[in-house]
Amino acid sequence: MKQKLFILLLAMPFTLVSWAQGDLSKLKSNFHIGADLQTKYIWRGMEMITEDAAPVVFPQLYYQNGGLFVYVMGGYSINGKYSEVDLGLSYTSGWFTIGLNDYYYPTTTTPEDDYFNFKGRETGHWLEGVITVAPESVPIYLTLSNFFAGADKNLEGCQAYSTYAEIGGHYDFLDDHSLSLAVGAAFNESCYSGYAHDFGICNIELKYTYNLAMKDFTLPLSVAYIINPVYEKSHVNFIASLAF
Repeated sequence: MKQKLFILLLAMPFTLVSWAQGDLSKLKSNFHIGADLQTKYIWRGMEMITEDAAPVVFPQLYYQNGGLFVYVMGGYSINGKYSEVDLGLSYTSGWFTIGLNDYYYPTTTTPEDDYFNFKGRETGHWLEGVITVAPESVPIYLTLSNFFAGADKNLEGCQAYSTYAEIGGHYDFLDDHSLSLAVGAAFNESCYSGYAHDFGICNIELKYTYNLAMKDFTLPLSVAYIINPVYEKSHVNFIASLAF
């Protein structure tokens, strides 16, 4: 069950991957809820909040039935300066997962927004396709994603088709401990490099996770050391995850 859930989460935003370290085998319903807390919002090496940065909470609801995985997730900084709404689905068959994600960033300064505007040059939605290969026999994965439509526009205002690939793996030890390493790269002039560079490694992440065993569930606690060579920046991030 843990390995199968790990494969499903690879096709989704980074914040959800930490759930893979928990054990959801005792949960009976196909619907589950959870929340992540991150001290700094780093996704695929990108610093998502560069001004008025604050810890971010990610409430999550998902449905899992066999290989089908559907989720809705929010992201809200504790200072009220940042918000995010994500929807997605994926399907896993054996070692192969295909997924579709929709990322949206609502305004935090007015009660009105433009959520239902899907016009190509006006929409604030970022639509992404993801493919992940994760053999069950070894704890290694390879994922490839592409923003095929939406607000991913280059400096000329055209669709940038930002493409990102990541390879990673993990090593579990002492029952409740895990070390993981991920290396990600952008393949074109993309959102991962401010549309200013071609191919480049933009994400190197080394993460240690301790799965704190509670009475009825496991609480994964992680610390990640992250380097972004494109921007020559480094971060240390703490993540706590709840899932019910």
